[in-house]
Amino acid sequence: MGKNKCPDCEECLPAWLAAFGDLMSLLLCFFVLLLSMSTMDAKKISEAIGSLSGAMSVLEGSTQTEVSMERRMNATPIEAQSETAETVNRITQATIDANEMMEKGHGPTISVEEAVEGFIIELPSSLLFKPGSAVIENDDALLFLKRIALIIGEMPNDIEVNVQGHTDNIGSGKTSPFKDNWELSSARAISVLQELLLDGVDPTRISATGCGEYRPVATNATESGREKNRRVELHFIGKKSEDEAKVKQSVLDKVAAPQ
Repeated sequence: MGKNKCPDCEECLPAWLAAFGDLMSLLLCFFVLLLSMSTMDAKKISEAIGSLSGAMSVLEGSTQTEVSMERRMNATPIEAQSETAETVNRITQATIDANEMMEKGHGPTISVEEAVEGFIIELPSSLLFKPGSAVIENDDALLFLKRIALIIGEMPNDIEVNVQGHTDNIGSGKTSPFKDNWELSSARAISVLQELLLDGVDPTRISATGCGEYRPVATNATESGREKNRRVELHFIGKKSEDEAKVKQSVLDKVAAPQ
């Protein structure tokens, strides 16, 4: 009598597939943990979904949601800041190149500083003028001003430049054509202004101011301090909006009004 043949056993799950399934389970647990620890902003999610729906029309049954005006307003200064930062970087590089050409790393140098309403380029007077003079005689300084004029021309029209002349507390000298530091500082500021005008700067965006000896940045008791005080500054500032001008005007009206 013949023996009954044993039925074929079912094929077992391959070992690699079991390992792959375990891996997928672990990854799922990992992402679930990440999701549970993250914070969800429902407003941002609805805006993102609505934007995708309106732009690509791939999500059915969703409502188109535009980005709120508040978020647009908050995003606006970021672009302005990036443009300003790029401009400052270009001017800083121009300053570095000018310092290398003029003094080879020795003596007074041009510097760039941040200010409340913009930034300032500070030019030591010794790099531009002879003592008691307001005539720019340094060719490298003239090239630097030409480079700055090109950058100013590429700036937005709401950026204005104010050229300020400063001196130390010592008189302009007997050989100087200027009777006091007021005239000397004003003449030096105007000389830089005129050079920028010759280089193509719009005259409606630039002005000159003479400050004399009354805005020092260092002590006048030492020669090094007096040298720091003898300078010409280029102030880059944004034009004030009409609303700010109206507020200022109303304040002046209140001050002038009779009590």
